[in-house]
Amino acid sequence: MNVLVIPEDFRRDQYVLRPLIRSMMACLGQRRAHVDVCRDPLLGGIAQALRIENLQLIVKANPMVDLFLLCVDRDGEEGRRTILSNVEMRLRNQIKKAGGAFLAENAWQEIEVWLLAGHELLKGWRWNEIRAHRDPKETYYVVLARQRNVADDDSQGRKVLGLEAAGRYQRIRQLCREDILVLEKRVGAWLTDNAHVSWDEAYKEIQAAE
Repeated sequence: MNVLVIPEDFRRDQYVLRPLIRSMMACLGQRRAHVDVCRDPLLGGIAQALRIENLQLIVKANPMVDLFLLCVDRDGEEGRRTILSNVEMRLRNQIKKAGGAFLAENAWQEIEVWLLAGHELLKGWRWNEIRAHRDPKETYYVVLARQRNVADDDSQGRKVLGLEAAGRYQRIRQLCREDILVLEKRVGAWLTDNAHVSWDEAYKEIQAAE
């Protein structure tokens, strides 16, 4: 199985997303899934990542991909989930491979929060405050990377900290229920029944199980 993750800017996001999605697929019983990150084109921001024409080109250029996952920041924008659902609907018919799927998710509030979920919080940090913060990358992630003395490489520490976080995927899915756990459930429905489960349906199912 081939999975292509589409970030809004792969240059640093790839070091969080690739190991994380690999752990998700393993959790779903797909340990041999090939997970890659889209590097061509470099989208370079949320506006380009949500541009239908760009996504259509990516889908067309990757006919062997079974599952496309668009992963972007929420940035405190409450309407972003609706936008992503509309993107999914428009791209669904573009998938040429039989049984293929295109799903999208927004990290609350930035991709780095998924990484932070896989690490012990520093003294004085509260998880609900990290999740709600509009700019957690600068306020929390950079602080962690500096404390771990890994902030000076080209990934600003994501190569090291992303892999470590992915190794604690169970913790991430427990702390990031509105995004990672919902995405996992939606991918699982596609894997099991080739079914398209909406974000709302998956989230309601998670709430009912609590």
